[in-house]
Amino acid sequence: MALDMLRTNKMRSGLTVLGIVIGVATVISISSVVNGINNRVSGFINSLGSNVFWIGRLPIIGVRPTAELLARKMLTVDDAKALRALPHVITTDAEGVYIKGFQVGNVSARYQGNKVAGSILAGDFPEVMDVTELTMLQGRMFTDAEDARAAHVVVLGHDTWQELFGDAPAVGKDVAIESGLYTVIGVLDKRKQPFGSGKNPRDNIILFPFGTFHNLHPEITDLTLIVKYDSPTNKNLVEEEIRELLRIRRKVHVDKPDDFEIFGPDSLSRLWNQLTEGLVIFMIAVSSVGLMVGGVGVMNIMLVSVTERTREIGVRKAIGATRRTILTQFTSEAVTLCSIGGIVGILVGAIITWIVYLLPIGLPATLSTMWVLIGFGSSCAIGLLFGIYPAWKAANLDPIEALRYE
Repeated sequence: MALDMLRTNKMRSGLTVLGIVIGVATVISISSVVNGINNRVSGFINSLGSNVFWIGRLPIIGVRPTAELLARKMLTVDDAKALRALPHVITTDAEGVYIKGFQVGNVSARYQGNKVAGSILAGDFPEVMDVTELTMLQGRMFTDAEDARAAHVVVLGHDTWQELFGDAPAVGKDVAIESGLYTVIGVLDKRKQPFGSGKNPRDNIILFPFGTFHNLHPEITDLTLIVKYDSPTNKNLVEEEIRELLRIRRKVHVDKPDDFEIFGPDSLSRLWNQLTEGLVIFMIAVSSVGLMVGGVGVMNIMLVSVTERTREIGVRKAIGATRRTILTQFTSEAVTLCSIGGIVGILVGAIITWIVYLLPIGLPATLSTMWVLIGFGSSCAIGLLFGIYPAWKAANLDPIEALRYE
């Protein structure tokens, strides 16, 4: 009976479930993008290593620096070296960073007429290879001896190398960086991109030995410490040992909070989850509007159907149909109508997901089985919720009055 009603009023049924289709398609498409980005971000965070801590003077993000935060003492190279003495720490690095920006005329490096702008200039120790698990595409990393004598050598990030050299070998070539010439001794392999197939900003980087970087930019004293420890099972222990050692070195009183921040890959995961919460709420709000509009449309068409089929209901009751039978019939028609809308919405959402995945921006999108089931279940629930009243009205029609209806 439900399918007969749909076939009889194809156009009306189609327009009725349009809201259901829009609501479910919104759930599927947005959840697919969020799910795809979540998977990409998880892979990126895992690539950073599960046994790494970053230590900074200020919170990583999401906090507006106050005067008290800005007044904190800088972390030092000696702090990084002291952390190496902790029992579970494998090695540490101290990194200073300078970014010139993309203003007109700002050039980070030049080589035979080729220029690159916006590069991250970073000063590190040779241990950076171990703490961040970098991979060399060409050449080698600088040594402790080169760092000690502030040698004019650099390691280029993947994108910096391509901008300056194309695909040609770079090792042994001299590039102009600010006011000096520096010999390229290595090129880093491409890093993972957390949000798509675009460029990772850390691929446009020029790594200097720390002593060289300090001579080039002595004003950069705000360092980030990177600590690699032996096993993820020792995470909490290592974090407490780091905190205790730095509080002693920085002379933080017992009753005072830390004047530094320790964060690891799990901190980045929590931060990302906080950022996506708003998007999920937006998705639920938009889809709920579509589903409610669709539900009202379903109730409307079912009330019209009850009016049009009043005589049919009277005949059925006259030959023995019970109230429960009529209630079940009209409720199933409403649920069927909405479930078909849900299926169409899932197909539309899947097509949108496929289109987004193929776009040149390379935004990751992956269908989520959970949200597909939620979308379909919601459409069926809307049919049940908004179909009950018309079904109840049909089931309670007086058979004699129904038979007289014209």
